[in-house]
Amino acid sequence: MDWTPYIKDFTQYLLIEKGLTENTIINYQKDCEKLAAFYQKDILTPLNISSTDIQNFLYQYSKTHKARSQARLISGLSAFFSYLIVENYRETNPMDIIEAPKTGLKLPDTLSEDEINTIIDAIDLSHPQGERNKAILETLYGCGLRVSELISLKISDLYFEEGFIKITGKGNKQRLVPINLYTENIINDYLNTQRNLTPPNKGNEDILFLNRRGNQLTRVMIFTIIKQLAEKTNLNKKISPHTFRHSFATHLLNGGADLTVIQALLGHESITTTEIYLHIDKTKLIEVVNLYHPRAKN
Repeated sequence: MDWTPYIKDFTQYLLIEKGLTENTIINYQKDCEKLAAFYQKDILTPLNISSTDIQNFLYQYSKTHKARSQARLISGLSAFFSYLIVENYRETNPMDIIEAPKTGLKLPDTLSEDEINTIIDAIDLSHPQGERNKAILETLYGCGLRVSELISLKISDLYFEEGFIKITGKGNKQRLVPINLYTENIINDYLNTQRNLTPPNKGNEDILFLNRRGNQLTRVMIFTIIKQLAEKTNLNKKISPHTFRHSFATHLLNGGADLTVIQALLGHESITTTEIYLHIDKTKLIEVVNLYHPRAKN
């Protein structure tokens, strides 16, 4: 039986009902397609496949993939079969008795302020896209944006007089993020120079960051810009656009910001997601205990 109609309907459900991002939907779709391909010569369908069948598939998958990839796959399949139950295609979820492998705590990479300054200072401002690239990195670090939020940022989202920018995050949820005057000036420099000299193509008139052809930048392009700068500065770290977001949160926390405030700035639904930053610099935890606990004061 063809799995395709079920997988297609599932992706539509994730988009319309759940409001997930395109990348998340694509990953979930690939998870389902891997399971379907594994049993393509069998009579198993999304409606009759059992936990044992899925365990057999996961066992083979585990031979060539690490624990984190396995856990991600299990998450996608669990969502798929939960959807089938919602739509009354199945009564039970075969993933309920399957446990994801323990992946351990993965601490995000961060950059020091000096490292960030070194990377940004390495941008060639005489290059046609130099001012743009500087504005991109300053916005990532100054506002803690996801790369998807950065590339979709619009000029009409900039409320500089009020000191905020409007961000459309995961699930099309919007939030207001404060923008400091320094980052605001960098963006204005870009707007008044390179952005004004780049005729936008139809549909991109309001997009803030454009490529040299007047189109919206891609995620890959942002990754490429950062990778090239890391190589140029001989930075001995593997960094990405998300590294600047992690650095934003870590530097705020180390500066004394409340975790719930950082949660709101990052657009995290759960405080648990934000709590990972507590593990990055344990000296911060020690300082808090020594400062506020009655026994420490004694």
